[in-house]
Order: sequence, then C-alpha cells, then structure tokens
Amino acid sequence: MSARPAPSPLRHLSVEFIGSFPDPAVALTPTLPEFLFLGRSNVGKSSLINALLGRRRLARVSGTPGKTTALNVYRLPECYWLDLPGYGYARAGKVERAGYRSLVERALTERGLAGVVWLLDVRHDPSVDDRTIQELLHRSGRPVLVVLTKADKLRHQARSQRTTALASDLQVPVDQVQLVSCTTGLGIADLGASLSAALGGSP
Repeated sequence: MSARPAPSPLRHLSVEFIGSFPDPAVALTPTLPEFLFLGRSNVGKSSLINALLGRRRLARVSGTPGKTTALNVYRLPECYWLDLPGYGYARAGKVERAGYRSLVERALTERGLAGVVWLLDVRHDPSVDDRTIQELLHRSGRPVLVVLTKADKLRHQARSQRTTALASDLQVPVDQVQLVSCTTGLGIADLGASLSAALGGSP
C-alpha cells in the first residue's frame, strides 16, 4: 500500500476570515500580497482551500450558486487569499452571469494581485465559461497557476496525459499546471509549496 501524500506546508499557519465583500475593489488593511482563487461551481475550490490550510470548514460555500457575487477574503500571516464564488452554474441567468463577469474583471484589473489560482476539473475539457475566464486572465496579464482538481478520479497514466493535454489546450507551460486531489491529498503539499514560493520564502 502506498503512503498517503504529504500534507500542505501551510496547514499550521494562522488564518482569519475577514469578510465577504460585494465590491471587488474593497481596500484591505494592512496591504499584503493577494492571491485570487476562482473556478467553476463544484470544481472543489472550497475543499482545496480547506485542504491547503488544514481546516475542515474554513472556506464558505454559497447557499445560492450562481447568484452570490461577492469576494470572500482570508488573511494569512503574509498575504490575503481572495475567494470568488464558482462560475458556470447552469441555472444562473444573464443578469447573474454578467454580474459575475464584472466581479472577475474588476478583481483582475483593480487589485494588485500577486497571482491567480485557476481551478479546472482534470476530467473535462474547458467549457464555454472556462474559455471566457481564460480570455479575462490572458487580458489581465496576471501570473496564473492552473490547478487540475479531482485527480483521484483518473488512473495514474491518464492523469499525466490529461495534464499535458490541458496545458497545451490552455496554452500554458506544463510547469504552471498542478494536479491535486482533496480526497487523497495528492499534490496538496506541492501546491502549498508553490504558493509559499510565490511569496519569496518558506511558510
């Protein structure tokens, strides 16, 4: 039996939920580097944030998917994590979709982001909504780390093939793509180390 993957190096850091803000340009004090997390509904974003920080119920899940357009803010010792609600909810109407796009655009253009963590389900090709986000990310010029979730749903060889294929499809270097599973812990330690390295040091 193989050993369980190492846990996240960020799991012992203190973390505080600052609040949920409808205005994506809300001023945060003190000024710290900021990382933006975004992904489709049900991609596992809340589970990933909880796994990275070693918490069970830290990240909050909207009770009304597709309708909540607010930025959830968490403060860590040396940075903020900004968590956007999931996009692509099937029942979201035009007004909700337009509101979400505006939220993403303003977060990308009006905040001094150190980087963006973009979650995609490794099993699926990018959707129309994913392509819209891809375009916004490309135009913003922000550093992007693509995180492929639910790796436990694929066999080992298929994981490698899908990682390479999606990196090519999204036109990003394969070293900017990380594979994770919140169920088995695969890749969680590596992703935590990458986020720490983006701050220029160890956690």
